[in-house]
Amino acid sequence: MTEAMSELTKSTIIPFLDEIFTRRGADEYLGEPVTIGEHMLQAAHFAQRDGHKEQVIAAALLHDIGHFTGEFIGMPLPSGTMFLEDQTDRKHENAGAAVLESFFPELVVDCCRYHVAAKRYLCAREPGYFDTLSEASVHSLSLQGGPMSDEEAAAFEAHPHFDAIIAVRRYDEAGKEIGMEVPPFSSYLPMLERMVDGRTVTGQA
Repeated sequence: MTEAMSELTKSTIIPFLDEIFTRRGADEYLGEPVTIGEHMLQAAHFAQRDGHKEQVIAAALLHDIGHFTGEFIGMPLPSGTMFLEDQTDRKHENAGAAVLESFFPELVVDCCRYHVAAKRYLCAREPGYFDTLSEASVHSLSLQGGPMSDEEAAAFEAHPHFDAIIAVRRYDEAGKEIGMEVPPFSSYLPMLERMVDGRTVTGQA
């Protein structure tokens, strides 16, 4: 863990996420037609629209935070962000989980940590899912191990947060709409603060 990571506390994690989202949200998103920030906000908006509980909404919002935070855990280059010319996986999902795991509920962290695995799972188990992937997502899939084997998929189905992880994965794929107006990151800060403080609001699964 780097010095910057070790300095994060319950009182500083939310300002840290807010600042890094503001600073890096306009970054290019692997050749997609939206920025990383737009993508994450759209995913959260869709989860909220569908009536999910706050932990799933937060997971959708933060699932790609590792694109911004790789720099704080010693990942290659400035961050975990991937580019179309990449030939190795930067494992942004692990970079994000490393930042979140000390402060957020396990479900939120697991949705971040396994949203890439969920893509691999759906490509193996759901006919036609691969055909819905963008060129950029197909490229990253090739670096992330490709579709799961039958054994990997069966093991993944046993994960206690399987349904939430799959839901966040679907919002991940959906959050690529050009010019869509959605609430800003700041609108989610009270929800994130409640989560870090251990206070939750119940709702749909």
